[in-house]
Amino acid sequence: MAEEKKNQFNILSGDSTGGDGSYGVGMINLDNISPVIVDPQENKAYIEMEALHARSKIEKKVRFKPDKEPLVEPNLYWIVWVATQVGQEGPYIYGIGACELQVSTEDRRIKPGYKSMPEHVNNLDKSLKGKVLVEHMDDKSKKILMDYLKEEHSELWENTRDEVIDALK
Repeated sequence: MAEEKKNQFNILSGDSTGGDGSYGVGMINLDNISPVIVDPQENKAYIEMEALHARSKIEKKVRFKPDKEPLVEPNLYWIVWVATQVGQEGPYIYGIGACELQVSTEDRRIKPGYKSMPEHVNNLDKSLKGKVLVEHMDDKSKKILMDYLKEEHSELWENTRDEVIDALK
């Protein structure tokens, strides 16, 4: 049986402008960001790079609305934007921003869901700037995320800033 490929965090370096300061100036460099999906129903977390373009498995065949009210028994998910940097001791988690996502459990071809695009854009940007935004996550989801980072990405976790670790406890 073929072994499933394990996704890793992106740790790349590069200047999108090539150093000339013209084309591409003002663009956000997403080289050091990885979306981690936290699924509290299944007690798991995993990296899914398709979430960068709103094409993750949990987002497909979902029509997102800006309010949660009409959803029928929704499943809760979190897309956590994890920014990494490389320091003297090696790579570490620099910032994290969690965003809520809900998908109705209705048996429909296109399911209704809730997602705030401004929240995703802002939290991704803030995580790139080293902010830690997880206080709105439930404790179970924080624990799933922390356990995933500790077990699957121990080198990153060992070098991670105390602010990030404390926020997930």
